[in-house]
Amino acid sequence: MKKISLKGLDMTLYTESLSNGLEIYMLPYKNKKNYYVSFATRYGSDVLEFTEMGKKNYKPPLGIAHFLEHKMFEQESGEDPFSFYAKSGTDCNACTSCTCTQYMFWGTKNFNKNLEYLLRFVTHPYFTDQNVKKEKGIIAEEIKMYNDIPAYKAELKLRNCLYKNSPRRLDIAGSVSEINKITKEDLYTCYNNFYIPSNMFILITGNFDPDIACEIIRNELDSNDRRKVPKIKKIVEPIKVNKDKEVIKGNVEIPRIGVGLKIGTKVFSMERFELSLYLDMMSTIVFGDSSLFKERVRDKKILTDLGCGWENIEGISTLYVTGNSIKPDDLISEIINEFNNINVDEESFNRIKKVWIAREIKGLDDIECMADNMCYDLIRYRKVITNKIDIIKNMKFKTLKDIIKKIDFKNYSIVKMEKE
Repeated sequence: MKKISLKGLDMTLYTESLSNGLEIYMLPYKNKKNYYVSFATRYGSDVLEFTEMGKKNYKPPLGIAHFLEHKMFEQESGEDPFSFYAKSGTDCNACTSCTCTQYMFWGTKNFNKNLEYLLRFVTHPYFTDQNVKKEKGIIAEEIKMYNDIPAYKAELKLRNCLYKNSPRRLDIAGSVSEINKITKEDLYTCYNNFYIPSNMFILITGNFDPDIACEIIRNELDSNDRRKVPKIKKIVEPIKVNKDKEVIKGNVEIPRIGVGLKIGTKVFSMERFELSLYLDMMSTIVFGDSSLFKERVRDKKILTDLGCGWENIEGISTLYVTGNSIKPDDLISEIINEFNNINVDEESFNRIKKVWIAREIKGLDDIECMADNMCYDLIRYRKVITNKIDIIKNMKFKTLKDIIKKIDFKNYSIVKMEKE
């Protein structure tokens, strides 16, 4: 096993790669009683078409990655993984994103048996015509439920305005018509192509013995079967927004707004993680809780709530500014005015740097938070960023100003949701 120091955190990350390509990442704690385990594949809703194991191109129904996650909990033995883990007072779950599907469990007891069980149930799919048909009704209800949530509906519409080709404009769960096309053969095809060791990793944090954990994983999964990940069809997304503005109706008492700023990132000559920090710094100074913007719109009584966050795809970063307001047009105008007059100050820059460093140190105490952060690194950067504190410390105010000068702040989309 390799040992890597997490700089500034006094922690050691243990890593191992099996002969079949499976990656193992372990962060043991001496002062914790609990543990957290994630078994993940780099496969999510972003994959719309791929070359099936060297054969012809294959285009599965939309939403199949999420459908597959649901069906992995159906075991041929009839045993429900949720029930298995509940017996030992352990929790388990799974989630599908645009880029990843994870199967997790967390608890305080029976680590060895729980790990063995996770590895077995994720590597032994069981799909039949009958259990696939049953799941369609369950997922259809889930899709309808989310489509009735105003914030979700508004965000999806904003994505449609921002993106022209990218799968980020689509619902991760697909549509009712698409999931009704899914067959057990579709599920096995996607599983056999993407649930392969060379496309997966295991991440463990908390109270456990890394030597024992690694031995369990080797015994269950090590082999010489190192298959290549299929070639995924590349989708080119233009930097220009797809649509400037759209007004929709929804079940809202207070109108909801969303403004998305689309930024081409290839003009910036720096590592993606470092660039993400600078972009996050800009949005935190401008729209964060202690920003002059928030203070101003609160004083004008046009703000109910406001949030912002970033999304990244190849060559593009997108800032989402969303919220509710009894005066939605005024709030939108204030946001656009802020885009047109971006102003960052060095005092806020230095204060936020200190907050971020403290956050990194504080986050170390939460094993689930550490696992989430490392999982994000592994999906986005294909490695764990082990010197985050040093990178934050070395951020320069001049660099932030130079980045802001290169951004086209007129490349935005607007969505407004009014009461039905």
